[in-house]
Amino acid sequence: MNRSLPSSIIILQFTALILCAGWAQPVEAKDSPMNVVFILADDLGWADLACYGGDYHETPNIDRLADSGVRFTQAYSASPVCTPTRASIMTGKHPARLHMTIWSEAAINPPMDRKMIPAESEPNLPLAEHTLAEAFKEAGYETAHIGKWHLGDANHYPETQGFDWNIGGTHWGAPATFFFPYRGPFHEEIRYVPHLEGGKAGEYLTNRLTDEALAFIERPRESPFFLYMAYHSVHTPIEAPEADVEAYRKKLKPEYKHQNPIYAAMVSTLDKNVGRILEKLETLGISENTIVIFASDNGGFVFPYRNTGVVTDNFPLRSGKGSLYEGGIRVPFIAKVPGLTPSGVECDTQVSSVDFYPTLLDLTGIEISADAREVQDGVSLVSLLNDPDGSLEDRALYFHYPHYYFAPKTTPCSAIRKGDWKLIEHFEDEKVELFNLAEDLSESKDLSKENPEKTSELMNDLKVWRDRVDAQMPKPNPNS
Repeated sequence: MNRSLPSSIIILQFTALILCAGWAQPVEAKDSPMNVVFILADDLGWADLACYGGDYHETPNIDRLADSGVRFTQAYSASPVCTPTRASIMTGKHPARLHMTIWSEAAINPPMDRKMIPAESEPNLPLAEHTLAEAFKEAGYETAHIGKWHLGDANHYPETQGFDWNIGGTHWGAPATFFFPYRGPFHEEIRYVPHLEGGKAGEYLTNRLTDEALAFIERPRESPFFLYMAYHSVHTPIEAPEADVEAYRKKLKPEYKHQNPIYAAMVSTLDKNVGRILEKLETLGISENTIVIFASDNGGFVFPYRNTGVVTDNFPLRSGKGSLYEGGIRVPFIAKVPGLTPSGVECDTQVSSVDFYPTLLDLTGIEISADAREVQDGVSLVSLLNDPDGSLEDRALYFHYPHYYFAPKTTPCSAIRKGDWKLIEHFEDEKVELFNLAEDLSESKDLSKENPEKTSELMNDLKVWRDRVDAQMPKPNPNS
């Protein structure tokens, strides 16, 4: 220190150094509202992650997230397909209540050559619904949607539903290709992913969407942010960088339940990009002030795709996407809430995608609007996040899919899960199935004839619920 300066100036310099050092320190979580990063995978099966028992796919980053938070073992999507589940996330309401029970394209042009005419379904999330993004925006958050939207036409895009930013979101449910320039023929139309100009040949969509997410996260801002990172992965088309595919070809073993190296590479790339987001939060010093949610919109796709073979296997769960068997609706769900969730624990309580809306608003101290509060199907999971061994009030989970999916694989049906019991009602032939999931996770033994009282109880509950939410029903086809 310069001894020729007056002592008063020396004191001022020293004080300034202390203040500047204080300003350079990361802000503690308690000093500012929590940011929210909601990562939604597309068609990722319950058993596709290593931390959920996957035998072929490598997912170290998502596993690390699970090790730092709570991993739910009985989480459900509100629907076995994408659009209805995404609507439930945005509103906290069941798809049946919203009359959005099929993806938007099928809502507009339902098949009319089957035994039943599918129920009518809204193709667009109504603007009157108070979305999760609108709740965050009204609370002062900067909001961004990146990736797949699939909740309506241009009059219902993310910009109209509370998002300040929309990168890539359209009415389409899948890209024509995962490689730049992300456009090409898809059935009888040309599809594209907007706002991703300036890429290079070989650029991969999952990587590019993450680039955009990282740019959003590190933007200078004085407000908290809500990022809805809705990846297209691992939906069709089944495509991945060739180097990653080749690496999985070399490690494939006959005993694995999963046998598709291209799909495995897609899962791996998704995991790497989740890792990039987590690393960015840590690098910026905001990971301890950011809630991170990871989930999937429905079960894994278990059908062959073009020349790539069967896409995935949801073992030990039965069936997959488009079905109300467990493989179609049980999904991975991991939550990390700094200062609240313990690390590396499981929660076995049954939860649903309708619960995300009230949970995130509860976690961030945002009051649900009067209109939204009046009709809510979801419940806050904050108590479970704090104590994963706890329980919620006794409740049932309901599922309503009055449509076809890769018929005759799936026909119109409804289901109820209550405790260990699950009932599925099939509308075409009026068949009813009853399973005890605690004893028969694979739903291999129908117990409806052995347990007529339980069957009658659940059937009655299911019908009462459908009446209460005004669920739209399929009708016999007079021309079939």
